[in-house]
Amino acid sequence: MFLENFQFIFFLHFIHKGGRTLKYGIIDIGSNTMRLVIYERSKSGRLRERENVKIAARLRNYLTEDGWLTDEGLHVLLEGLLTFQDVTRFHRLHDVKCVATATIRQARNRDDIVRIVAERTDFHIRILSEYEEAYYGFLAVVQSTSFHEGITVDIGGGSTEVTYFHNRELVDYHSFPFGALSLKRDFVAGNVPTDEELQKLRAYVEKQFQSLPWLKQRRLPIIAIGGSARNVVQVHQMLQNYPIAGIHQYEMKRDHIVEVKKYLRSLTFEQLQKVEALSKDRADLIIPAVEVFQTLYETVDATMFILSRKGLRDGIFYEQFGPSAFPSVLEESFFELAQDYEVNTNHVQHVLKLVIPLFEQVRALALFPLTGEDLVLLKRAAHVFYLGQYVDEEASSQHTFYILANRTIDGLNHRDRVQLALVASFKNKTLFKQYIQPFHSWFTRAEQKKLRFLGALLKFAYSLNNTKRNIVNRLQLERHEETIVIHIFCNESFKAEEYQAEKHKKHIEKMLKRPILLQFHMGG
Repeated sequence: MFLENFQFIFFLHFIHKGGRTLKYGIIDIGSNTMRLVIYERSKSGRLRERENVKIAARLRNYLTEDGWLTDEGLHVLLEGLLTFQDVTRFHRLHDVKCVATATIRQARNRDDIVRIVAERTDFHIRILSEYEEAYYGFLAVVQSTSFHEGITVDIGGGSTEVTYFHNRELVDYHSFPFGALSLKRDFVAGNVPTDEELQKLRAYVEKQFQSLPWLKQRRLPIIAIGGSARNVVQVHQMLQNYPIAGIHQYEMKRDHIVEVKKYLRSLTFEQLQKVEALSKDRADLIIPAVEVFQTLYETVDATMFILSRKGLRDGIFYEQFGPSAFPSVLEESFFELAQDYEVNTNHVQHVLKLVIPLFEQVRALALFPLTGEDLVLLKRAAHVFYLGQYVDEEASSQHTFYILANRTIDGLNHRDRVQLALVASFKNKTLFKQYIQPFHSWFTRAEQKKLRFLGALLKFAYSLNNTKRNIVNRLQLERHEETIVIHIFCNESFKAEEYQAEKHKKHIEKMLKRPILLQFHMGG
């Protein structure tokens, strides 16, 4: 049952939060980049990214062949950490987490590095094991998506972590001794690979992936995390003139990955550095990374390639704060929406009490073709209907559509997010057509008609609780030869609800192509 314990869950979150605004910081020392991220806990209990400071340190380039981080590399590391220290002190952050991955892990002088950093900065480095690096990436994926089974991949600068999970539990993991930076260094002489270099790189990566029996021909989705995957998605969205914001849970097929690779390989290095969707510091690494993604896709015989914007850093915090009180990722997301936009949950629950039997009777009387999946969408939309009122009452429909279509909603892919936005923002046919125009290719005409009908049904149900008094007890539909009669049983005066219902029934009438007669009754 979708969000049935909504108010109780809010109470749990409030107690856990303690009514205070808290900030948390984490430093991620990778082989290619160093990054400081500062999070703030919102009123819903959600961690929101407030600051994100990145340094392209490329520490991997300072690791000698026999595994020592050079003095120059140590200087680069300290310089970056002291920069982060200025930021964390400004924000008065204490006990900032500081984790390091492949390059520091593989350095033979790692104990000296940890000691020197502790002596000269505010930070104490925690070196993550191969398992921990893989596990935190997996944890971030299952806590921010609804996938129950899949393969995760995280291409760093010096290592690549893959995992297999089933029933949202980690089953297998492996850390490969290559990353985008090390592949570029070992196989590519210049800034962009030649055909021969790319062929050798691919053969090496393919042999590595084939060494894991649990990867081959799994026919599962691949969920990718990390900067390389993020850049691949951003480039593809640019090529598609993608109509909405957001990269989390963006879906690609093998042909899309090939399309991105073909585009990138058509550019000179100077042109690559100017691609808006591509980080300049990844211009020489992106093609090797794309080759890894394509090779993994083919090894797994994947069903799709999905980006998770949440990664290792998020996984560490997910572990710290323990299991969620929510039975699903999606319910957590809807709770956050309700708190962030101050949704009246008591009103929502009563509207659901009206719209569900309305839907079921329309379906039983064969007035419109509806499915169980449509009911799930309708329930979700009821929880966020016109939440744009929080921004502006007069333009609440427009704000609702924009917020829902463009905000990351963990547990929903982009198509489902747009469907939700179209139903929850429904005002009239004109605005619906305006909203759906950029997405015409996403939905068939029949699907568009159904979305409009669900929106009209929901808007009508909301009109029956116009004064928020919960006065309508139940609805009874009758199908006559020429008309539909809706009996509406109330326990108090219903003039305001009657006015609004008469006003909004026209949207349903147009869809059903027959008049609707409303009969309000006291009692019953």
